[in-house]
Amino acid sequence: MSPIAGVRILAVSGSLRAASTNTAVLRTAVTVAPAGTTVEVYAGLGALPHFDQDDDVDPRPAPVESLHAAVRAADALLLSTPEYAGALPGSFKNLLDWCIGDGDPRSIYEMPVAWINASPRGATAAHESLAAVLGYAHATVIGDACIEVPVTSTMVGPDGTITDAAVRDRIAGAVGALVAAATAVRGPEERR
Repeated sequence: MSPIAGVRILAVSGSLRAASTNTAVLRTAVTVAPAGTTVEVYAGLGALPHFDQDDDVDPRPAPVESLHAAVRAADALLLSTPEYAGALPGSFKNLLDWCIGDGDPRSIYEMPVAWINASPRGATAAHESLAAVLGYAHATVIGDACIEVPVTSTMVGPDGTITDAAVRDRIAGAVGALVAAATAVRGPEERR
């Protein structure tokens, strides 16, 4: 099945660092996505308040409402996160916590999700934890779009994207698989 025009992917980095290789992977995804695909890199991670169930009611804090709006506007999520102290970084887990209870039909529930592991050291514990959290969220993990592709800072160009052609090709393949999954889930007549 060929991808349909207008697939929207929300790309979320688990790192707040300006020079993050995880964020560089997602910036690269913007440039290598199939024609007709929009990849938006989410920039609000640092602005999210600490998750508090007492605040998880209407109206939610403005940064949380912006996060929910970005997720609901997407057809799929692409994540890239480092491992910190043997787990997901706290700020990234906080973002996921805010997404878990969103009962809107256009939420993370059953949404196609993939991740790119950019760590040269593996980040296995972070991605095992990520898989568990996405399971609680009932997201649909697209295994063919989840890849490990070690990225070092020397591979990042001045524009903040990956310069290594082989790595760019792997990222393009992962994005293409995610787009195909989003297309198959929704179909041309059932766009999110």
